[in-house]
Amino acid sequence: MTDALKRLSDEGVAIWLDDLSRERLNTGNLAELVQEKHVVGVTTNPTIFQKAIGGNGAYAGQIEDLAVRKVTVDEAVRMITTSDVRDAADVLRPVYDASNGRDGRVSIEVDPRLAHKTAPTVAEAKQLWWLVDRPNVFIKIPATKAGLPAITEVLAKGISVNVTLIFSLERYRAVMDAFLTGLEKAKATGLDLSQIESVASFFVSRVDTEIDKRLDKIGGDAKQLRSKAAVANARLAYQAYEEVFSSDRWKALEAAGAKPQRPLWASTGVKDPALPDTLYVTELVAPGTVNTMPEATLDATGDHGVITGDTITPNYADAKAVMDAIAAAGVDYDDVVQVLEDEGVEKFEASWNELLDTVAASLAAHATEN
Repeated sequence: MTDALKRLSDEGVAIWLDDLSRERLNTGNLAELVQEKHVVGVTTNPTIFQKAIGGNGAYAGQIEDLAVRKVTVDEAVRMITTSDVRDAADVLRPVYDASNGRDGRVSIEVDPRLAHKTAPTVAEAKQLWWLVDRPNVFIKIPATKAGLPAITEVLAKGISVNVTLIFSLERYRAVMDAFLTGLEKAKATGLDLSQIESVASFFVSRVDTEIDKRLDKIGGDAKQLRSKAAVANARLAYQAYEEVFSSDRWKALEAAGAKPQRPLWASTGVKDPALPDTLYVTELVAPGTVNTMPEATLDATGDHGVITGDTITPNYADAKAVMDAIAAAGVDYDDVVQVLEDEGVEKFEASWNELLDTVAASLAAHATEN
């Protein structure tokens, strides 16, 4: 193991683990990653929980208790997932305290079936915040059109938010606007802005997957642009971040104690085996960012990642040239990002439904036994 993870952290990149399970908690694995691999946060999503809970005996005792209580499947899933998030938040509490609330955070997502409904998303976020009952939790809200006003309202109530499923630069700007509006509302009601944190999860690898598929279909010289879009898109997102968070509007909030909404690089596991397995880590290094990694990517970075300092801000012109070339080749960026958002919501909803089915079957089995 090299010191690449430490160097990454020293460059201002917060290293988060994109995974959680009761097994990680029970074995002390999460605490070990915090101690040994510079992990300072955890993200979860419906797919992660579906994989963790499906067929895992670590959840049997709790499911049996829930079956005895005859709770609904939806309530059972919330009890199980918030229990894991609460315990993970306790593991990370020292990091939260040491970083003055900046890191040591654990994210839990609103029910993905609510992705296109504003008021239910706000209500769900408030419920999750209350249910986990830890200051170092993030409530994840998707950056759908219905999600944007929900983000504003939840932040306005003093609840920390991880905005997820961001693919486009236009939508990212809308997310930052929703963040600023939420803080302005919170300030107007006298809330302490220094206690409100937020990150904006900008997805990376899926952009390459979708655009490369289209470049291959176009063929010819277009194929030379393969595997360049995701990094370029993320770099331009950071450029937008720098612009927004140097504005007068932001400075007024900062003077009132607010902390910036950090860009978080999500979906950083490489999908194409022909690419370097650390690509979406080493090429997206800049101060004030978060990189949430699957454990395989975390290990790969620690083993052979080469961290050379800021790889984003010196490359804005190149990033724009790449995206311009991709558009000139005939790839419709707006269509790409809409497809990715739609697929992202659908995948999380499908995982959630699988999780509900799994827990329903377990509840039924335990009810029969009792």
